[in-house]
Amino acid sequence: MTATYTFDVFSSLDGYGAAGANWSGYWGRQGPELLDHRLALYGAEQRMVFGADTYRAFTRMLASSTEESDVRDPWVTRMRNLPATVVSTTLEGPLDWPNATVVSGDAVDVVTRLKEESEVPLRSHGSLSLNRALMAAGLVDRLQVTLFPVITGRTGLDPIFQGAADFDLELVENRTLDGHIQELIYRPTLH
Repeated sequence: MTATYTFDVFSSLDGYGAAGANWSGYWGRQGPELLDHRLALYGAEQRMVFGADTYRAFTRMLASSTEESDVRDPWVTRMRNLPATVVSTTLEGPLDWPNATVVSGDAVDVVTRLKEESEVPLRSHGSLSLNRALMAAGLVDRLQVTLFPVITGRTGLDPIFQGAADFDLELVENRTLDGHIQELIYRPTLH
């Protein structure tokens, strides 16, 4: 049996993974229901998979944060303490992340092997280019989009699906959090 792989991503309505200017984390729209739900999602045993850029961004973000900042939400702390694989041809271990290993090589080959060998589900938060390649290879079982009610047309950063292949999406789960955030879980297949 192969492990399930979930590509977990936050998005503005117009498809950006982040925004510059005066937007804060979660585009300032987080609430207790979202944060509790995220903690529950990351409470289950699973292995995280990151690309090098996302790993570097998370370590910089966490290093510059304080215990009181939004960055140190309990779900982020839990995510950081889960076993993790960082796929990279530029990083070398040891990594500044508990239970993380760096694996060099093609992401499709690495994740194919992880799916075959892992006894727990695999999850990736962010890592956009890595996950676009994995989707194109048919390795993403679940695409989990947390959609925030904002449009960041002028300040949007990191277009999530820019340059991606075409996909048909089958909605398998959805929920509304804090009355305005949509969590949409799809099964993607190449179109």
